[in-house]
Amino acid sequence: MPTRVVGDLSDLPESASGASHLVWWGNIGFMAIEGTAFALAAGAYLYLMSQTAGWPPDGVRPPDLLWPAVLTLGLFVSEIPNLWVRRCAKAKDERGVRIGTLAMTVLGLLLLIPRGIEFGHLNVAWYDNAYGSLTWMLLVLHTSHLITDIGDTAVQSVWLYTHEVGDDQFADVEDNANYWTFVVLTWIPVGALVYLAPRFG
Repeated sequence: MPTRVVGDLSDLPESASGASHLVWWGNIGFMAIEGTAFALAAGAYLYLMSQTAGWPPDGVRPPDLLWPAVLTLGLFVSEIPNLWVRRCAKAKDERGVRIGTLAMTVLGLLLLIPRGIEFGHLNVAWYDNAYGSLTWMLLVLHTSHLITDIGDTAVQSVWLYTHEVGDDQFADVEDNANYWTFVVLTWIPVGALVYLAPRFG
C-alpha cells in the first residue's frame, strides 16, 4: 500500500513551553481541581457558620493573628523570587533557574515555620466542635499544598544541579512557579475564613 503524505511537520519545534506545552495544560487542570476542593471546603465552612448561633462557639477565642500575618507577608514576598525564576525559565536562563529553585526551596521551608506555629494558636482543637474541625481542615488543606510545592521545588532544584538542563526542564520550572502563585493566591480566601470570619462573621 503506497504511503500518502498528509502534511509536513518538519518545521514544528522540538519542544514548547507555556500554553503550547501539554504539561502546562495538565498543571492548569490540576489547579482547577484543587481550586474546586478549596471552594467545597469553604462552602462547608460558610454553611455551618450560617447555621450556628455563635462563630466561634461560646468560650472559644478566635485564632491569634501574629503568626498568620508573618506567613501571609512571607507568601507575598516569596512571589518576588518566584516571578523572577519564572522569567528565567521563559528566557531559558540555566543559571537563573538553578539559583531560583534553590532559593524558593529554602524560602518555602522557612515559611513552614510560621505555618507550624499557627496550629498552636488556633485556640481550638480539631475534635472540639464543628468550628474547630473546619478551621483545622482549611489550614491542613492549604498546608498540604505548601508542602507539595516545596517538595516539588526541592526535587527540581536537585535535578537542575545534577543533570543537563533542557527545554523540558525550563517548562517544568515555569509550571512549578505558576503553581506556587496558585498556592499564594488561595491563601487569601482561606486565611480570611480562618482568621477574619470568626471576628466579623
